[in-house]
Amino acid sequence: RFTHPPTRASATEAAATGLLNPVDGMGFTTAYLHHPTEVPAEFTEAGLTGVTQYSVEGALWLLTGLDDRLNDPHRRTALLDAIRLGESDPSLLGVSGHLLTAGRRPA
Repeated sequence: RFTHPPTRASATEAAATGLLNPVDGMGFTTAYLHHPTEVPAEFTEAGLTGVTQYSVEGALWLLTGLDDRLNDPHRRTALLDAIRLGESDPSLLGVSGHLLTAGRRPA
């Protein structure tokens, strides 16, 4: 879809501003896509402590045949061990399709 000029313009705007606007009936939804560095600051501003980000899929979502790999117990263990190594590494967070940010409410 990136070769479609309106879609390219929408993706370029989303990358620059975080504002996602579907075009020509294509796309996910109208949304604001946070930059990963914005979310921990918002959590801290809300009074949460111990704020940590995690990659949900990490790079695993990029692998072809992932279901087959995860169905093999030995491969699944190795893949999950690998993803845990970098799940909170800031330099690797962008590889994941989704991020999870967690924090604690003060007592």
